[in-house]
Amino acid sequence: MKVERPLYFEDFEEGQVYETGSHTLDEDEIITFGKNYAPLPYHTDPEAAKETSFGTLVAAGYQTAAVTFGLFAKTGALSLSGMGSPGVDSLRWKRPVKVGDTLSVMANVVECSPASREGGRDAVRIRYDTLNQDDEIVMTLTSLHFVRRRPT
Repeated sequence: MKVERPLYFEDFEEGQVYETGSHTLDEDEIITFGKNYAPLPYHTDPEAAKETSFGTLVAAGYQTAAVTFGLFAKTGALSLSGMGSPGVDSLRWKRPVKVGDTLSVMANVVECSPASREGGRDAVRIRYDTLNQDDEIVMTLTSLHFVRRRPT
């Protein structure tokens, strides 16, 4: 389902799946990210990348993770209720992301945890499945998000 409006804790239910828009990675974007954050030949040099196990330039895994969360953030789902995250539970890169790949995300609500005490934080655990243009999963990431309740 598409996000129609900003969501609050009460709007999330286990089993819901939210779809994002898409983003196509070009060579310059991959190289710039690689040079800044993952300076390895298969992220920064198309010619040198041919001699690696990938055989071509590929996006850094953390670039894929950044694009994934950026796509979800652009839905506006957490724009009014998001209170940060204590971290990632799991992260797996399933296949390389190459120049020209178009990524989109299916955000799967796997758990909704109300605060255990007054003034505590309500939380929503989401598994992000990042897909390429061929609907192949390139990455899975599960994280916990602190989410506000709807103002009364």
